[in-house]
Amino acid sequence: MSRSTDSSRWLAAVTLALACCTGAFAQDKAAAPQPGAPVTNAPTAAPTPAPGAGGAPQGIQGQNIFTVKPDADADPNYLKQNNGERNRVQPGNNAPMWRQVSSGTQGYTSLPKSEAPEAGVLVQRFVTYPGSQHTNAGEAWRQVRNQWLIPYGGALLLIVLGALAIFYFAKGPIGEHEAGDGGRRIERFTPFERSAHWANAIAFCTLAISGMVMAFGRALLLPVIGGTLFGWLTYGLKTLHNFVGPLFLVSLVIVFVTFLRDNFPQKGDLRWLLTLGGMLSKDHRELPSHRFNAGEKVVFWGGVFLLGIVVTASGLVMDKLLPGIDYVRQTMQVAHMVHNVATVLMIAMFLGHIYIGTIGMRGAYSAMREGWVGDAWAREHHAYWYDEIAAGRIPAERSTPAGRPVHGGPARTA
Repeated sequence: MSRSTDSSRWLAAVTLALACCTGAFAQDKAAAPQPGAPVTNAPTAAPTPAPGAGGAPQGIQGQNIFTVKPDADADPNYLKQNNGERNRVQPGNNAPMWRQVSSGTQGYTSLPKSEAPEAGVLVQRFVTYPGSQHTNAGEAWRQVRNQWLIPYGGALLLIVLGALAIFYFAKGPIGEHEAGDGGRRIERFTPFERSAHWANAIAFCTLAISGMVMAFGRALLLPVIGGTLFGWLTYGLKTLHNFVGPLFLVSLVIVFVTFLRDNFPQKGDLRWLLTLGGMLSKDHRELPSHRFNAGEKVVFWGGVFLLGIVVTASGLVMDKLLPGIDYVRQTMQVAHMVHNVATVLMIAMFLGHIYIGTIGMRGAYSAMREGWVGDAWAREHHAYWYDEIAAGRIPAERSTPAGRPVHGGPARTA
């Protein structure tokens, strides 16, 4: 074979390859959209009619679970094109469909309306929440939560903790006597009252800790323990939170009914409030009070009653336990924001109560744990209550331990 013959064959092969490449390039150029041409939709599957009375609108679906109505306003050429033309001109382009989805266009799903009233809406309709720059309701709620509720709520709790720490190191525990000081013992809390209190306290601490982990854990715990452990932790705490919530409601009602009688306003409460419970007074004994002082009454009415109603009601909405409510996205978002604000305020208020009941006042924790206090402690912290006992104006329904009488009168308790 001559060299000229080999050269001819190589030249023919190169010419054929160039021709193939030129044809492919021409075909791609013809398929590409021209500048200024409208973007059209090209679904990967044919539209499926959605069931409904009178014929449901047809639309585009990736799978046979969701359809949306074509929107001629989004693309004037949309309705004029058939599926084959859209597939050829813009393969895989679903921009018109997602514009409709983002605008809140409702489609069709196989989920029943009674169980999922918004199942046909993939992206929530436009709603503006205060403090948000977004009109998309889902993104607005997310912005309010992440930029307002979480940082300001966390700042409030840190401020309260800091203030309590400063007060403790500056002034120390309130009072001079321990719970057992004195020549006699007076029953301050009955076994039932202590059981109701501790049941409510345990439920509250469980909900507060789990709620704070879910709220602040993404910023504080996730970088430390990693995504896997944090995911399991938050899943377990969320389940525990949802279970303990209704139990907290029951214990809250019991506590309210049990301690209601002794938490009405009485003589000395206003003076106690004006001096902030002795913080503006040189001597704590200058502020006599009844069985519960004004600070405890504020916690009772503001924390247990008012915030308790808001927290439990919003929590029941998020658990979908209240009848007669349409559990749509906006309802759940509003319930979450109300629950978040009320819970942070309740935790801040109860932090002060926990502080006074543990390290902030001598003998307070022992009184709630054992139920008994000495007369010296009673005179120091609740002088009006002690005078009622000594004068016999509080009925003597129970006796002191081992039959020891209450000195200064018949055996009696409060």
